[in-house]
Amino acid sequence: MNNSKQYAPATQRNREPILEVLLRVLPPSGNILEIASGTGEHSLFFAPAFSPRQWIPSDPNPTARNSIEAWRKESLIENIQSPLNINAGSSRWEIEEQELNITTIININMIHISPWSACLGLMEGASRILPLGGILYLYGPYKQGGKHTAPSNESFDQSLHSQNPEWGVRNLEEVIQVAEERGLIFQEKVEMPANNLSVIFQKQ
Repeated sequence: MNNSKQYAPATQRNREPILEVLLRVLPPSGNILEIASGTGEHSLFFAPAFSPRQWIPSDPNPTARNSIEAWRKESLIENIQSPLNINAGSSRWEIEEQELNITTIININMIHISPWSACLGLMEGASRILPLGGILYLYGPYKQGGKHTAPSNESFDQSLHSQNPEWGVRNLEEVIQVAEERGLIFQEKVEMPANNLSVIFQKQ
């Protein structure tokens, strides 16, 4: 057994609903960059559905990258690449030095468990990297109209703030605004399990 592998129970609960949305909204060609891949379990589940397109995971945390690589090697799935060290908040991403034909960027459960600067950096990076028509896909809990959509999300938000004052469930309208200021135009939101949303943007 590889002790580098990490496990995230939520992955098992949300991976099938997320994949259903991805299969519908992603461009028909080009490679897929996942920002903040965490344990790597999502990569493992999603990548085969998009073969032969390449799934490119990334995470700034070395423990997470070790987990992603351990899952990748064990799975023998051919269209998952080794994880990159990308911090969403950085002014330049490692991926920008390479020609990888990325037409989609996916980000699951990050912007509420990171400073607001990470969300801004994600939008900046997606704006730089994605071609016209490229897709940015976000998943997670959001406030709408400045209000929580469920008591469980409000409790979660309080828990996040207690861990780090810079964390917290974001206002969907603010996320849309900063995306659209960078040419990433809001396309749709999809209600997901456990009071989460899929939020889809397109580079225009």
